[in-house]
Amino acid sequence: MMMLDVRAVSHRYGQKQVLDGVTFSVKKGELFGILGPNGSGKTTLLKLISKELPLASGEIVMSGRLLSELSAKQWAQLAAVLPQAVETAYGYTVKETVALGRYAHQHGLFPTWTAEDETVVQEVIAAVGLADKIDEPLERLSGGERQRAYLARALAQEPQLLLLDEPTNHMDISGQVRLLDQLAQSARARGLTVVAVFHDMSIASLYCDRVLVLKEGKTAALGAPADVMTPRLLNDVFAAPVVRQAHPVAAKPMFSFVPQQQRKKAPLIGGLHPSFLDDAVVLVAHKPLRVLSSALVGSGFQWVTHFVNRHVGLDYDNPYADEDMRRYLEQHGFSVAQTIGMMTAVDVHDVVWRWEDKEAFSVAVMVTAGVGNAVDAARAWQHQPLAAKPGTINMVIIIDGTLTEAAFVQAVMTATEAKAKALADHRVYDPETGTVATGTSTDSLAVAATQTGRTFAYAGTATELGRELGRLVYEATIEALDRYERRRGRR
Repeated sequence: MMMLDVRAVSHRYGQKQVLDGVTFSVKKGELFGILGPNGSGKTTLLKLISKELPLASGEIVMSGRLLSELSAKQWAQLAAVLPQAVETAYGYTVKETVALGRYAHQHGLFPTWTAEDETVVQEVIAAVGLADKIDEPLERLSGGERQRAYLARALAQEPQLLLLDEPTNHMDISGQVRLLDQLAQSARARGLTVVAVFHDMSIASLYCDRVLVLKEGKTAALGAPADVMTPRLLNDVFAAPVVRQAHPVAAKPMFSFVPQQQRKKAPLIGGLHPSFLDDAVVLVAHKPLRVLSSALVGSGFQWVTHFVNRHVGLDYDNPYADEDMRRYLEQHGFSVAQTIGMMTAVDVHDVVWRWEDKEAFSVAVMVTAGVGNAVDAARAWQHQPLAAKPGTINMVIIIDGTLTEAAFVQAVMTATEAKAKALADHRVYDPETGTVATGTSTDSLAVAATQTGRTFAYAGTATELGRELGRLVYEATIEALDRYERRRGRR
């Protein structure tokens, strides 16, 4: 069932066309977002639906009835508005403010307050989390609390349709989350239809079932956020570079803008080189790098400036190794949030550092290699449960270029394949199965990129970047294995 139908709606302010033939429908219980730059007609569209502006062109149908046929009170029984900012009514308590929302349901010259009115007001105040402030004057509330009080007033109308104009403006994060979660809950539980103007694309993506994107008063896109909010469309609509990424928890995209200075290539690798603490080898970048890592500290996608590969003894056995590593970093003055932290039983002074400068990109590789816990991944099931023993082949790869997420993953694949080939050519065997080892039971890898300069969509072995990366990883791993065996007197 359609709660709202907007049909070929246009509007002018004098000679300026602010809406031009906008058409869309909103289903009952849907959370529908409206996006667009300033001046695209978002707020004007809400004002037309709310009857704040007269409709001169097109039709708006609400719950099967033409908007033009609805009186102010009839409209208020169907819909409510939560504006961007509401002037505080000084002297009114939360309850008194919310009670104003019951006006549309009161009848006669001398309306009386009913038990139903009281129940509704109490319920919506509790729903927005203000039950403990029910008798508090509005002026004593925070901005976010006042916005929730006005939301409760709108919900007290028991509307079928709720209109919101940038509802999270001037709210802190907790206030935003609470309000938006409440809207989503009301849409699901009450069948409330929500139409909201958003300026934050990530919020719209996370909470909206569908979005309307406006550009210069016209429909630029209409549909599910994941389908229509593409970087190409958003770059065009907002005239700014937009990056789209997957949300780490929800199956929704997130969006970011790219600052101008980030688009310029700034050579990095030539100025990088390993340095040493007594028990660690360290790489320090002069600007944050985007990293995909399996490290003990800093796993996943991160932005970091430091890479620390710490030596521990072969007898190291700590079930809370990640916490221990964080303490180590803090004690040595590293920011945990901006550091990749690895552990190895290898002497870190046997580290291998290799780099290659190409015209379009540069690649650097840092490797420490120990194979006391070498394992054939295809035969690991034949082992007794593998202990997370120190030893490891730890690897940091730095690429001076812009990598897509696919390129990051492919770089991991290319590096892993090259490492496995180095182990095979070096005749490293799994001691339990007698087969060629593919790695160790505790290998760690970090692939970092400057995210400036040329963009690389892929980094597999069919690409120039992948070929160079594979060669460097192979050669560095071979040399690191040689150093490991020389130190142990095996060669």
